Amino acid sequence: MPVKTLQIPTADGRADAFAAFPDSGERHPGVLLYMDAFGVRPVLREMAGELAAHGYYVLVPNLFYRHGPAPVIELPEHIGEETRPALFAQLMPLIQAHTTERALRDADAYLRFLTAQPEVSAGPVAAIGYCMGGVLAMRTAAAHPDQVAAVAGFHPGPLVTDAADSPHRLFPDVTAQVHLGLAEGDMSSETMSRLDQALDAAGVSHTSEIYPGTFHGFTMSDTAAFAPAALQRHWDRLLPLLAHTLTNS
Repeated sequence: MPVKTLQIPTADGRADAFAAFPDSGERHPGVLLYMDAFGVRPVLREMAGELAAHGYYVLVPNLFYRHGPAPVIELPEHIGEETRPALFAQLMPLIQAHTTERALRDADAYLRFLTAQPEVSAGPVAAIGYCMGGVLAMRTAAAHPDQVAAVAGFHPGPLVTDAADSPHRLFPDVTAQVHLGLAEGDMSSETMSRLDQALDAAGVSHTSEIYPGTFHGFTMSDTAAFAPAALQRHWDRLLPLLAHTLTNS
């Protein structure tokens, strides 16, 4: 799959990004892929390439672009439990600086850029995300219900909180079909129940499930949390969702 390095104009500067897409000369449905907290790195290129092989144009922006181009921090080839504390000591200031207001400004820019690409077909797009990216995908769908037809979040960050801008309060604005794949420790059973009740009350077409035997980060092959069977389950949920909601041209 061709991979193109890009610069996305935003209200706050330029976000470095890459896109993976089929080398067919045709136009394909767009997918905005939000990274996990560890950022843009080879494993995300592999996953974007896999999606592109199924006929999608996949845009992956560096969410931390305000702090520099990816990789914003130096990452080991394998992210083990012993390295996580030191990494998160560097990452948490970046995550905290990525406020809801900044995320929404960026989402505007990312969707505008994605839908303007000559390789992207007219019609709705998908927003998918991992870890913190799952929350951002949901916020993007709520802010752009006329554009985002599918949302998928895998081992997502907190979707139900007591904050005034908690993602679950946005569900009435979501028109997309939603799939949420959680690790066993991502939510308490009480929070999971609140999540499903909020989705049902808002009339959101959705599936939400706990992937058995998993830890947070299970899709990422460069981390200790990686679970090959759960990654395959993720593809088994994601690909039909995209095929059903996005129109191939």
